[in-house]
Amino acid sequence: MTIKLVGIVGSGTMGNGIAQACAVAGIDALILDINPAALEKGVATISSSLDRLVKKEKITAEVKAAAMARVKTTCTLADLAACDFVIEAATENEALKVKILKDLDATLKPETIIATNTSSISITQLAAATQRADRFVGMHFFNPVPMMALVELIRGLATSDATIATAQELARALGKTPITVKNSPGFVVNRILCPMINEAIFCLQEGLATAEDIDAGMKLGTNQPIGPLALADMIGLDIMIAVMNVFYEGFNDPKYRPAPLLKEMVAAGYLGRKTGRGFYSYA
Repeated sequence: MTIKLVGIVGSGTMGNGIAQACAVAGIDALILDINPAALEKGVATISSSLDRLVKKEKITAEVKAAAMARVKTTCTLADLAACDFVIEAATENEALKVKILKDLDATLKPETIIATNTSSISITQLAAATQRADRFVGMHFFNPVPMMALVELIRGLATSDATIATAQELARALGKTPITVKNSPGFVVNRILCPMINEAIFCLQEGLATAEDIDAGMKLGTNQPIGPLALADMIGLDIMIAVMNVFYEGFNDPKYRPAPLLKEMVAAGYLGRKTGRGFYSYA
């Protein structure tokens, strides 16, 4: 299957990152968002990101211009009808995703594959919101999308081999390395990563060490490029608690309970970089 136009629902961090990856790879990207200001911000983010690559001489100004020409935006769902492949990258909220997926299913061509960029919600469950469960797949990109090489492809119960093959082909066209995993809460990477971050929050809560020393310990002791608390701030503490709650409910196992300090910080509105304050200050 030749993919010429990829639709992306959501113009936030993940959505604009996926659009950038498509555009740089020579694939047209159409971003849908109900908020025109969010679309403007998303396109501006792509432009700034490409400017940094030009400055570092990773790409030329001509490559940037060609990529930007491949990025289009819309607030109208019907415009996605022309897409060959659509990736839903809305907020990690199941009810919202189900509504979007039902609307997409009713709008897109029957043969169009729908992927969801969810980091934790059941692919089988989301696929059931559509009439094309065989042409539905989890396609979990990692933040920042333009830099991160991995894409987790998640099979729902009904996902066909042909759908997986097309998603693999698209991931590779974007310069990514796909791994295929079964549908289970958190899939593979977040199943391992998020409990580790949660444990780091428990360590901070118990006063075992400062945030700086916890992060320095994990960076220097396990060769991680960023400490778990700084990473939590980058991910967003609201996303972290949502993922841990999915694990807690999905596995019915107390080892996945969110750290009380994580709950407190989310309640206070300290969500990390996006609010200017998390485990660190980003004034």
